[in-house]
Formats: sequence, C-alpha cells, structure tokens
Amino acid sequence: MKLADRMNRILIETAFEVLVKARNLEAQGKSIVHLEIGEPDFASPKGVIAAAKEALDQGWTHYGPTQGYPEFRTSIAKHVSATREINVGPEHVCVVPGGKPILFFPMLALLDAGDEVIYPNPGFPIYESMIGFCGAKPVPIPLVEARDFSFDLNVLKDSINDKTKMLILNSPQNPTGGVIPPEDIRAIADMVRERDILVLSDEIYSRIYYGEPPLSIASLPGMLEKTIILDGFSKIYAMTGWRLGYGVMPLWLVDAVNKLMVNSNSCTASFTQRAGIAALEGPQDEADAMVAEFRGRREAFCDGLNTIPGFRCRKPQGAFYAFPNITGTGKTSKQLADELLYEAGVACLSGTSFGAYGEGYIRFSYANSLENLMEAVERIRRFVGPV
Repeated sequence: MKLADRMNRILIETAFEVLVKARNLEAQGKSIVHLEIGEPDFASPKGVIAAAKEALDQGWTHYGPTQGYPEFRTSIAKHVSATREINVGPEHVCVVPGGKPILFFPMLALLDAGDEVIYPNPGFPIYESMIGFCGAKPVPIPLVEARDFSFDLNVLKDSINDKTKMLILNSPQNPTGGVIPPEDIRAIADMVRERDILVLSDEIYSRIYYGEPPLSIASLPGMLEKTIILDGFSKIYAMTGWRLGYGVMPLWLVDAVNKLMVNSNSCTASFTQRAGIAALEGPQDEADAMVAEFRGRREAFCDGLNTIPGFRCRKPQGAFYAFPNITGTGKTSKQLADELLYEAGVACLSGTSFGAYGEGYIRFSYANSLENLMEAVERIRRFVGPV
C-alpha cells in the first residue's frame, strides 16, 4: 500500500520536532534552555481551572452541539464585538478544538485546484501546509525586516490576480512578533474589498501587544462579510493543552465549517467550553500580568541579543517571539539553530522552519523565565564568540 499523493503536500511543525530533540538531549544529561516552543510558561488562570472542575462535577462530560454551546458562542460574540468594534452574534461563531481547524476547515470548504492563497512568509508553517494539502497554490509574500516585518504592499498588490481566492493575515505575527500597522491594514482592505477574495485573519495573539492595539481588518467598511477571524484561548490564557479555539465568519460559511467539524471531531469538549466562558467573562488580571511579564522579558532579551556579535534583533511589537537577523554570523539559519541546540544547549528554531524567506533569521520564544533567557544569551555569546 502507498499513501495518497496529498500526503506529499502536507508539512510539519518544526517546533515539536526540535522539542523532541531537546528532550532527548536532556535525558542524556545535557542542560537545555527551551526557547523553541510557542507556549506560555504560565498556569491557566485559577478561575478557569475552577470552572472546569465544577463543570466536570456537574456532568458536562457528554456530546454538545457541533457549532458549540449557544451560551459560549454568545460570550465569544460579545467579546469579539467589543474588542474588534464590530457587530457579530453567536450565529457567526464556530467553536473548535484549537485554532488550526479554522485554518483547515475554511480552506477545505473554499479552495479548488488552481486557486491561489496569499500568505505571509516567514509565517506559521501550517498555512502553507494546509493550502497545498487542499490542492491550491501557496503564494508566499515576504515580510520585510525594515518594515518591522510587515508586507511590502507593492509586492502584495502585484501578487493578487483573478486566481487569488484567499489572503491570510497574522497580526501580531508568528514567528517575527510583527504587528501590521493600521495604515497597512487599511491599504490591504482597499486591495481586496471589491474582489472575490476572502481574508483569513489569524488573530490568536491579538491581546499580546506592546504598543497600540492591532487593527482587525474585519472592522473596516465592507470587510466583515469577507473576513474569517481565527482566535482562541491557548496564548492569552495559557490554555494550550485545553484545545479550545473558535472562528468568527460570514453566515454563508458557517454551515460548511460545521459539516467538516461534525465529520472530524463531532464537537468540542463540553467542560472546556464552560471553562472558556469563565476565561472571557471572569477577571483578566492573570492574563494582563502575563502580557506585562512578556513585555519586560522582550526588553531584556532583545537587548541581550543585540550585544552578541553577528546578531541584529528588532524589538517585536506583539506575541512572545524574537526573530533576530543572524546573517552577520556567517552561518545559515539551520546551521546556527542546530549548533545552538547541540553545542550551546539553547533550543530555538531556524527561520527557514517558517518558509524560505526566513533564511538569515532564527526564532526564539521568550515564554521562559527572565533568568533562563539571560542564561541563553550568555550561552549564545560564548558559543558565537567574536565574529
């Protein structure tokens, strides 16, 4: 037996591969500073955990509606309406186990062979993976360091054609930490507003920012009916293992996404949805404190990286990633990332893990203690030495 041809088009997420390698090194007695995985190093909020325990005790352990419980979708709709300054109701919300289904299901529902999807590069590797798996053509647009890792708008405009079916935006962005400026978001909206193009706006880091709040393209005139918002609970509430995400989308797409959901997962776990209500409607002090801690780590870690010969690191405007330019070291991204893991004991990711335009960069997650981050800086400095 052989695998279907479509399996040749599906990619992997390197962060999990590097994590396994790092754990194997630790099992051999080597000290590793983990800066590879995009996971907050905080506990889920106490009120969220308490709500989940109560839900289990109350019997929220059975099947629920495929689209998600109405009260949870109502809570999400109120939150999204308030934070994006738009007007959506629970009927626009699809609850799914994690954020990735809101990448996969709309693509499966919308894309045919020959369709093109524009996406950021370097970018979350699952974008390219799902586009190719669905049989469409991935069209990468390079993010520009000099523009704080926003698009070159001229390149974006020239890449849009009659075959373009979808545009993926991610702001704040993984892996660069870049935030698309409001004026760029407005310009992008002007490019697609009159075209038959759907925007998939990955806003999973929307509440982790260090300047002005990121602007959602869905809030601009004429864009709400052309935009899918992807969001969830993994990052801002440190709930990665809960697998709780959602999409907010035009009504005409909801039924198709629900069909794919019922064919794959049936429903999202009932007790986690009760915890999700507690997360959105309960105190936000733990989430706010986490973002404040990330802000301090960002300052110290990026300042430290900028003292290392051959490194040049812009301070990210959002998320919890640093994406330094390492061309000054004379090494490729993959070469340096491997050497830092095996020789310096610092686990990080090659920029090429996020696409070809990531060459010359490496990604660090500063979702680790300040002490460990500073230890990583010193290990890197000792390894790199004078350049």
